[in-house]
Amino acid sequence: MSMSVNLPAVTVLGLGPMGRSLAGAFLRAGLRTTVWNRTPGKDGELTERGAAGAESAEEAVAAGEVVVVCVVNYDACDAVLRRDEVARALKGRTVVNLTADTPSRARDTARWAAAHGIGYLDGAIMTPAPSIGTPEAVFLHSGPRDLYETYRPVLDVLGGTHTHLSEEIGRAAAYDIALLDIFWTAMAGYAHAVAIARAEGVTARELAPFAQGIGAILPPLFEEFARDADSGTYSGGINPVSSAVSTMAHVVEVSESHGIDAGVMRAVEGMARRVIGLGHGTDGIIRVAEMLGRH
Repeated sequence: MSMSVNLPAVTVLGLGPMGRSLAGAFLRAGLRTTVWNRTPGKDGELTERGAAGAESAEEAVAAGEVVVVCVVNYDACDAVLRRDEVARALKGRTVVNLTADTPSRARDTARWAAAHGIGYLDGAIMTPAPSIGTPEAVFLHSGPRDLYETYRPVLDVLGGTHTHLSEEIGRAAAYDIALLDIFWTAMAGYAHAVAIARAEGVTARELAPFAQGIGAILPPLFEEFARDADSGTYSGGINPVSSAVSTMAHVVEVSESHGIDAGVMRAVEGMARRVIGLGHGTDGIIRVAEMLGRH
């Protein structure tokens, strides 16, 4: 264990799998680390490794110059931080909130923190708990740059890459929501594909290598479609929406022939047909983003 004696003491609020991983990384680096969880009994392994276990949230935050919060959502966060005794203990300290929620909740919490004399940075963790403390970890941050730079050495202890996106406090949450949209719709698509394959006598393991091949096609398409979306070109030279919608209909047909719910693909097909109905059938599928963004 390397001793980071020049770094400030930290407190970790929330000891789910991610919170325990964050606290563990601080401990491995030798930071003075205090931990607390609303449900008792989750700090045993951490206190055995040298963490100080706090009896209350206010005791925990009083022990750290930097308070890292990682709970299930901002409802849970508010239930802890916005108690009067905790807010008083936090005054003059800095909260780094790595709790996932919406941009509007991040902005609301930042306003609350400013009104109580609390430094506030919002963030998002884009990789799973085992990545914490390794080069594979990915963190996004938003909030005052001077505050971010002051505590960047503490954040670096968590490993991986750290990107300060903007001083606009909701920016990290905005990225998080957009990226989670990609992840969960992709996972839902894969689960649906496995259901169809199995209905047709193809095992998930037989499908997997070809599914990986489909996945490998996506990164360059993300880059190409990003250029299209930002420039407004929406090129569909390779695969126009008018052609793509036919294959979507095939997925729906086969799904429903086996009694498999095709609601997700029906929604995708519906968006594609709306694009065609607006006269953009020769454009690429990313034209959907422009259509959805209309108010």
